Formats: sequence, structure tokens, C-alpha cells
Amino acid sequence: MIVRYAFFEGSIRDGMEEDFYKFVDEKLVPLWTQFDGAIEVRTYAERERDEGAPGFPLILAIIYPDRAALDRAMACDARFKSADETKNLLKMFDGRIHHHVTEAAVYPAT
Repeated sequence: MIVRYAFFEGSIRDGMEEDFYKFVDEKLVPLWTQFDGAIEVRTYAERERDEGAPGFPLILAIIYPDRAALDRAMACDARFKSADETKNLLKMFDGRIHHHVTEAAVYPAT
């Protein structure tokens, strides 16, 4: 399983928290769920962090069965539309976005 993360490192502009997450839910999630080959989309909204740790108000994880599916997603129309929409989200955000591709292993708790 391949997971591509988008880490939104920084902070949401003051007073825009509700609009920020509403925009994600209403505009971006519908596009992210259309990425070719994706099997699951997860968003994580930060609620607390260690003292001195950098802020990540949003983490996006899109899960793919394999690298070929990820490659298809990176070339699909929904991805390019989401990149355009993300420009509007960034008007509410101070920071940067960086992406990481990981190979995931899942272990059930005992």
C-alpha cells in the first residue's frame, strides 16, 4: 500500500479556521476522492501538539494500492483541478505544503 501525504505546515489565518476546514470538506475532498486509483482519502485536523512542535493544521493522506495507481492519480484531471482549488485555500493559510510518499504497513492492535 502506498500513501501520499500532503503536510500543511504553518497556521490558518486568524478567524478563518471554520472557513478553512469547510473549504477542505466542500471543495477539495470531492476532488481528492476522484483521483484515479485512490482507494481511500483521509484528512487530519490538528487539535493539539507538543510544546515547540511545528503546526500542521491539516494533513492529507491518499491511499493507493500500488505505485502505478499513484502515477495515474498524479496525471488525472481531478488532481489538476484540486491544485487550482488549493490556491484558494492558501489565501486562508500561512505556511507551506510538502508531500511525502510512503509505503505503509498496518499492524492490528492486540
